[in-house]
Amino acid sequence: MSAPAAAPAAAPTALSSATSAPAVPGALGAIVGRVKEYGATIFKQQKPWSEVLDRNTLSKPANLTEALGRIKKNTAYFRVNYLMVVLTTCVVTFAMHPSSLFILAMLLGGWIYLLFIRTAPVVISGRQLSEREKVLGMSAISFITIFFLTSVGTVFFSALSFSLAVVLAHGAFREPDNLFIDDAESQQGFFNILTGTPAGSTGLASVV
Repeated sequence: MSAPAAAPAAAPTALSSATSAPAVPGALGAIVGRVKEYGATIFKQQKPWSEVLDRNTLSKPANLTEALGRIKKNTAYFRVNYLMVVLTTCVVTFAMHPSSLFILAMLLGGWIYLLFIRTAPVVISGRQLSEREKVLGMSAISFITIFFLTSVGTVFFSALSFSLAVVLAHGAFREPDNLFIDDAESQQGFFNILTGTPAGSTGLASVV
């Protein structure tokens, strides 16, 4: 009497590959969730807009030294509000230039597809690209597209220049005498929002 046929060995392999496939979208979702959490933590630090737009606190600085001092103090206190002004200006500007917005969306889609969705290796001329080479390649393509092939760079710098001019003007004319700025805030500037970790947040370092 013959022994029963052995079960196919390929089934566990197929099962394991099927269960491991959703890991990449899951990683993307984790990063998006952490970015949203980090952004929410940052925007909780914004000051009331009634303080920003209080016309009774506006006055012309006596000289350049006083203007620079006001800008430093106001930037430390209103840094999140100023960031929202910059972001809102950029969003509105790109909404007025839909072609530039479409190009940015295409580039973002390319980054997401290459780094998170595509699981097959990228092969060029018979050579498989490493993760570092893929990032460098996409960075080069994005840089050339934004600053040389399209007007995206011009639109971005126009929005950035206008928003920074508004921020600097408000910082110079807004009297900071009635603002309560502790030692921790006085050591932080506008760009510390992007590089520093807000209190109570784990930051983005643990994602990478």
